[in-house]
Amino acid sequence: MTTILADPELENEFFSSEELMRIKKGKVPHHVAIIMDGNRRWAKKYGLSQAAGHRRGAEILTRIVRAAAKLGVKVLTVYAFSTENWNRSRLEIETLMQLLKFYLLKQQPQMVREGVKLDTIGDLNRLPDQIKKILHDVKLATKDGESIELVIALNYGGRNEILRATKAILKDGIEGKIRPEDLSEVVFSKYLDTFRWKDPDLLIRTSGEKRISNFLLWQISYAEIFITDLYWPDFDEEEFLRAIIEYQNREIRFGK
Repeated sequence: MTTILADPELENEFFSSEELMRIKKGKVPHHVAIIMDGNRRWAKKYGLSQAAGHRRGAEILTRIVRAAAKLGVKVLTVYAFSTENWNRSRLEIETLMQLLKFYLLKQQPQMVREGVKLDTIGDLNRLPDQIKKILHDVKLATKDGESIELVIALNYGGRNEILRATKAILKDGIEGKIRPEDLSEVVFSKYLDTFRWKDPDLLIRTSGEKRISNFLLWQISYAEIFITDLYWPDFDEEEFLRAIIEYQNREIRFGK
């Protein structure tokens, strides 16, 4: 199996040449999904505010997107705000929305420069109008990015997505656009938010929790799962590399 050739820029910024030699170029996962968990517990651990934990988490995301792109990952889907997160305090929700706004506006020039294409999954209708406008503008500005696609899950829940897809199928059925005998897993997948991308090859979960948390329930049926005890703000390029290497060393059998 061919290994990644040492890239001076990649080596200096993220990884040593020895680490890079452990990567099998032909087995880098095309699509990686991440449940970014532990911002609040990280902040509590260090006696900081919840907002500080979320800000640190946003900084880590920027670095992981760059590292993933350098390693050859083509799609990175991250769980940023779930349908259940609306149950948090009003102050924390407002903080998260402001942080999302700041992150998008700050990162847009770098995303364009580095070929990062932004997209989203989830029901955006409930988000503030200003956030929806900024998301639209950044998506438009980055639409030609070819290095990596960053897909942010916002107001997203796996059950909600499947329910919305089912309603859309029923509506098309009533309108005569689809017949029951036409429905298959392939057709159903086309009604999901993620229809534009292949299913994740690897799911990473931080903070040591051993649950899926309503994330990509349909899409991760055959994904390999990597769980790390690190809180998301402590997750770094080396741990991401460790997840990739562990993925490459597993035997992918798809139910066989």
